[in-house]
Amino acid sequence: MPTKLTELERSTPEKHNPVVPIDLRSDTVTKPTPEMRRAMAEAEVGDDVYGEDPTVNRLEQRATEIFAREAAIFVPTGTMGNQIAIKNHTHHGQEVICEERAHIINLESATLAAFSGCQPRPIYGEDGVITWEQIKKRIAPRVYYRSQTGLIVLENTLNLAGGTIFPQALADEICDKAHQEGIPVHLDGARIFNAAAATGKTVAELSRKFDSVMFCLSKGLGAPVGSMLLGSKDFINKARMYRKAMGGGLRQAGVLAAAGLVALEKMPPRLKEDHENARILAEGLAQIRGIKIDPKKVPTNILVFEVSSTGMNAYDFNQKLADKNVLANAISPDHMRLVTHKDVSREQCLQTVVIIRGMC
Repeated sequence: MPTKLTELERSTPEKHNPVVPIDLRSDTVTKPTPEMRRAMAEAEVGDDVYGEDPTVNRLEQRATEIFAREAAIFVPTGTMGNQIAIKNHTHHGQEVICEERAHIINLESATLAAFSGCQPRPIYGEDGVITWEQIKKRIAPRVYYRSQTGLIVLENTLNLAGGTIFPQALADEICDKAHQEGIPVHLDGARIFNAAAATGKTVAELSRKFDSVMFCLSKGLGAPVGSMLLGSKDFINKARMYRKAMGGGLRQAGVLAAAGLVALEKMPPRLKEDHENARILAEGLAQIRGIKIDPKKVPTNILVFEVSSTGMNAYDFNQKLADKNVLANAISPDHMRLVTHKDVSREQCLQTVVIIRGMC
């Protein structure tokens, strides 16, 4: 159903050139809440490289409880968490199967190759979803001159596909069939709490069959820094070695983990608001001439839309938005991405629709 027009939407775009930027580039731009700042100031700390930071230890323990895992490790970034997992699961010269828009091969500085010595074997999936039937055709035959398949990586939600939620039955099937082939499966769950909010499933249910899972504290959950990597005790013990090798051995990290604890405990329930705002944006954009987007394919807080029919490429479109104090991202010559989060209001989303309508 089209969004009902409000007085704001009926008004002219000239009245709504915001003074304060509307920042829809990513949910990474969120600011820590006052409660997070207080927790950081009061955090009990120690040396985490020695395993002596009590706040980091509490965060890791709490993550294992929520995800029903044996162990967890706090890492500075989601990229580091993913790349430690890849290094842990593979060895040099192997292949990693993933969807072609996966974060691990598009937005992580080729670390798959540089650190783990692996090459990607990407597969295109409709709306970012790949199936076991597609995957099994790409698993390397066991002959000496072929790079062997070392790992499968799925992403939930899938960022560059527009916040796609990976269907649980397909994820479970991929894990089961991969394990029969002796291939581990890692979940890039940077925004898995968004998937949980949208589906009503717990993050433990969504990730239970994966060999490892990474999730971010610093995106929709609003913490200033940090991600978590979870797996078996042996996996995480080995991950500590690779975290150190990547320069991620932090000392008094409790000041960061304290914000992460608040994010983990307090922020998941409000993610549905971000999803509602994204849907409002999508429904408004769908009514604008030249914009191509299906609001039904916006299940979480990310929307990707095509602008080629507006007479502008995405880079020019992005600059014109920036000139009007709306910050977004061009992710290809034809496609734009907007991401809702706790620091963008419903009114700002409606203002964005008005401004884009005025551009087109």
